[in-house]
Amino acid sequence: MKKKVYLIFAIFLFISCSKSVTHLDVSLYENAVKHLPQNLDKFVDNKIISREWIGETFYFKLKNDTIFKSFKIEINDLEIVEENYPLGSNDKLSFNEFISPDGKKSIYIKNFNLWVKDLKTNISKQLTFDGFKDYGYATNNAGWIKNDRPVLKWSPNSEIIATFRQDARDVGEMYLATTNVGHPKLKKWKYALPGDEKIFEIERIFVNVNSGKITAFKMGRDFQRSTTTDHIADTDGTLLDSEFSSDNKRLAFISSSRDHKEAHLKIADINSGNISSIYKEKTETYYESGVSGENWKVFFDTNEFLWYSEKDNWGHLYLHDLKTGKLKNKVTTGKWLVRDVLYVDELSREIFFTAGGREEGNPYHVYLYKVNFDGSDLVCLTPEKGSHNIYPSDNWKYFVTTFSSTKNPPITLLKNRNGETLKEINRVDISKLIENNWEKPIEFSVKARDNETDIYGLIHLPSFYNEKDKYPVLNYIYPGPQAGSIRDYSFKSTTRDFQSLAELGFVVVAVNAMGTPGRSKSFHDAYYKNMGDNGLPDNIKAIKDLSKKYNAMDIERVGIWGHSGGGFASTRAVFEYPNFYDVAVSSGGNHDNRNYAADWGEKWQGLLKNMEDKGLNESNLNKTNYDNQANQLLAENLKGKLLLAHGNIDNNVPPYNTYLVVDELIKANKDFDLIILPNQKHGFGNQNNYFMRRKWDYFVKHLKELEPPKNFFLTF
Repeated sequence: MKKKVYLIFAIFLFISCSKSVTHLDVSLYENAVKHLPQNLDKFVDNKIISREWIGETFYFKLKNDTIFKSFKIEINDLEIVEENYPLGSNDKLSFNEFISPDGKKSIYIKNFNLWVKDLKTNISKQLTFDGFKDYGYATNNAGWIKNDRPVLKWSPNSEIIATFRQDARDVGEMYLATTNVGHPKLKKWKYALPGDEKIFEIERIFVNVNSGKITAFKMGRDFQRSTTTDHIADTDGTLLDSEFSSDNKRLAFISSSRDHKEAHLKIADINSGNISSIYKEKTETYYESGVSGENWKVFFDTNEFLWYSEKDNWGHLYLHDLKTGKLKNKVTTGKWLVRDVLYVDELSREIFFTAGGREEGNPYHVYLYKVNFDGSDLVCLTPEKGSHNIYPSDNWKYFVTTFSSTKNPPITLLKNRNGETLKEINRVDISKLIENNWEKPIEFSVKARDNETDIYGLIHLPSFYNEKDKYPVLNYIYPGPQAGSIRDYSFKSTTRDFQSLAELGFVVVAVNAMGTPGRSKSFHDAYYKNMGDNGLPDNIKAIKDLSKKYNAMDIERVGIWGHSGGGFASTRAVFEYPNFYDVAVSSGGNHDNRNYAADWGEKWQGLLKNMEDKGLNESNLNKTNYDNQANQLLAENLKGKLLLAHGNIDNNVPPYNTYLVVDELIKANKDFDLIILPNQKHGFGNQNNYFMRRKWDYFVKHLKELEPPKNFFLTF
């Protein structure tokens, strides 16, 4: 790292003659705090904070600083009038109860068995009787995430649930211990790792909640896998990849292979448990049924099904015959991707879906489309430039869209199902934000490592940016592979603490590198089986290219930071590219995915295998296909500065991931810094502000070679 001292403004600095140390004035930190979202959000007025359709009336609530007002607009007159916002249900139900569609009953777990409660009488009835520890019903545990809410799918008539019995009896355990005076409390639970002989498996069943009849699916066990995420349950406990027929007689579902390479569509008969095989897709890498949600649908009445596939390198929709499984026709095609199927009108045979990359501009902007089953009459219903969030009426005759971009605040429109604008409902007012020195992020596009592919990102400059000065560069990174550094390109007062760091005299860069979703299949697959890549070659190239346009970027002083997967990637940066990255702050990192959830590693890195290296002198020396992603194996390469951090009871990414790196750094006799946050989980809880301040300090000290304000208390 270059040993030079760069002064931002002389008025912000003073020199301690006694120690000859240059200090950064506290006023710079105080100004940086003003640019955090917690402080800037209050200057965004006329913001819709909640919304709801009831019939053909749309209700919404606006916030202006601390003042809240509610309104409604009815389709018949399109007048916006002030109105009380509809009250939600007053039922005091436990989070751990799963309510039926008719709202009359709920399912919950007690002593590893399922119970049904009548919500009117509050009387409960036991449904299963043989569940026990590690072999219970509807268990919501994927290792990296767990809770006590049951995992299930209700039939439309609220009489049948599709669920499972989870076998975790021989699955390995994870252990954590609290920090306290006296004996620590040991936390242990089932947590499968890549390569484990036994992982979570499920035995699928139907339960008639009225009669108590249990019908087992007549098939073997399934691995606990889904086509969209590394759990089988949605956030509300809904069983993923399952869909009842409207007559409550059949269930369509997908069985996925352990490595996610195979997705098998099947149909189960609810009365008998008989299984019909419908369609199977195999891939060389991994199968996903959508960017964020499932895009497959079964149309029982017409014997068809809609299938999502990336087999032509882009995520598109295909219509198949349900009886034969054969393709009837492509529904969508082109060098763009379907993101989410939001609604299917089986009567008009129209599909409403969001997509990206079809319209001119940023491919991460989300637009709403409509297309016929046969692929005809594809139309964009939301051509307004920006990224759209869609809020449809229950019957999908109307919808509300709120669209924005990183520099243009949200506008909300009411439209009919043909995309015709009926009324502008709202515009967010950012005049106060601008008055309070808001700095717009700058969207950019450069070429990726291959010099052909466009990659996109954001750059944040100091408000006092001057081409004649020099500013160290900070690279924020989240490598995915399930998400990128920029999750979406809609409007925000600011992203994380990007602008705060810019106000400390840095240029901040974040880029969605190859290996992240929302683009082509080959783009997403860029580092399949090599998670150690982390998109770092694209980040480095982006910074170098940007420095040609923004001449004040000092790429001789580059820092990088990230959390979770970003902690993994930022440490990798200073280990693998020590001549480019000088300083890293890495928190909560999954530094070796053999120490993280099996579902994660086995999807992105593949099944763990030992590989004999016959080129070495030691006989029978085995290496694995996971070595190329294990950070600790490169610890001896550290040249710059590294701050590692982890919560000691992180039950998502266990802290042993960081300890592996620490152990090898010590063995290599390397200087580094470490913060362990006592009794904190993955998000660091009430110690997150402390860690943010320490991150600021670390970059100021080691990239700007200035002494940060001592013990600055970061509060909002």
